[in-house]
Order: sequence, then structure tokens, then C-alpha cells
Amino acid sequence: MLKEFKEFAFGGSLVETAAAFVMALAAAALIGSLVEHVITPIISAIFGQSDFSSLTIDIGDSAIFYGSFLNALITFTSIAFAVFFFVIKPYNAYQAKRASGAVPEPEAPPPEDIQLLREIRDGLATRS
Repeated sequence: MLKEFKEFAFGGSLVETAAAFVMALAAAALIGSLVEHVITPIISAIFGQSDFSSLTIDIGDSAIFYGSFLNALITFTSIAFAVFFFVIKPYNAYQAKRASGAVPEPEAPPPEDIQLLREIRDGLATRS
């Protein structure tokens, strides 16, 4: 049971997943900064305000805060826009180049026995 846990905890897939999670968090921070510091000021320049949370419709004793929904909608749209143009489009372009052969596939390393024979050959060549 301990061996299985060790394989699970330190296996490649868990480590790769953890690395992908950390990279996703970093990408989220980057995209959040883009939205907050670049896109939101542009929206503010166009509409005159960047925060619509004060927009409400009063119905009797209740209020509908449609401005908060607009803020969430603008944030979502901005993030989707940024992800599409800065992640998806470049990735699709890379995949298209790779499929067409413009980007060569990485060469597989030779088997271990071949590597060992090459090391022996190189070692013998330096002795001569």
C-alpha cells in the first residue's frame, strides 16, 4: 500500500498536473491583470465609468442590481477575449505549423545501450 501511494504521490502524472495547476494560476493572474489594468480603463474611457455596480432598478422595497451583473458580464467577456487571442489563437497557429511540418517534431533520444556504446567509443577516441 505504501508503494502504491509513493507511485501515486511522486508519479509523473501527479507532478505534471501540479505543474499545470501552478502555470494556470500564473496565467490567471496575468489575464486578470490585463483585464484590470488595460481592458477596464478602455471600457471606462468609452462609457465614462468602469464600475456599473451602482446601477439599479427599484421595484417597491426591492432593488435589482443589474449593474453588478453588467460588471460580471464585462469581466467574463474580457477574460474570454484575452484567453482566446493570447492563448487559443497562438496555440492553434502553432498546431497548424506543426501539422504542416513547419515545426519539426523533437527527435527521440537513442536507446540507452546506443548511448552507452557512443560514450565508450568517445572515451576510447580521446585516449588515442
